[in-house]
This record gives sequence, C-alpha cells and structure tokens, in this order.
Amino acid sequence: MIDFEDPLDEEFPLGDGRAELDASVQCPHCGEHCAIALDPGSGVDQEYVEDCQVCCQPWLVRVHYLDDGSVEVSVEPS
Repeated sequence: MIDFEDPLDEEFPLGDGRAELDASVQCPHCGEHCAIALDPGSGVDQEYVEDCQVCCQPWLVRVHYLDDGSVEVSVEPS
C-alpha cells in the first residue's frame, strides 16, 4: 500500500481547518495597516520579504504557527 500522506501534515496538521490564513500587520515604513495572506503549507516557521501594499517598501516577514493553528507574525524593515 502506498502512503500518500504529506510529511508536512505530521509537522503541522493543515487539513483540520485550524490554521490561520491571513494576518493584519502594520508597515514599519509608512505605518499603514495591511492584510497579508499566509500559507501554512510552507511550514511552521517562515521568513520572507514582502512589499507594503501602500508604500511599496520591503518588509522582512516572520511567521510562526503555534500548535493550536494560531499564528505569530512580525514585520520589520528589509
């Protein structure tokens, strides 16, 4: 029998609907509040660069998913 289970499901159970899929952050450059999409399939700990939707300046985004599916997100100037 072939096991089709994704290894990420062992680390973080994505299929149970608990993972947060978006967050509201404040741009460290212009101060505007922006909604960003999150991808729990990219792992429990993530770090990437994203541009502000208002001033287009880059942020360093850090995402950490907790066991209950909630998320901690921080942004800083990049």
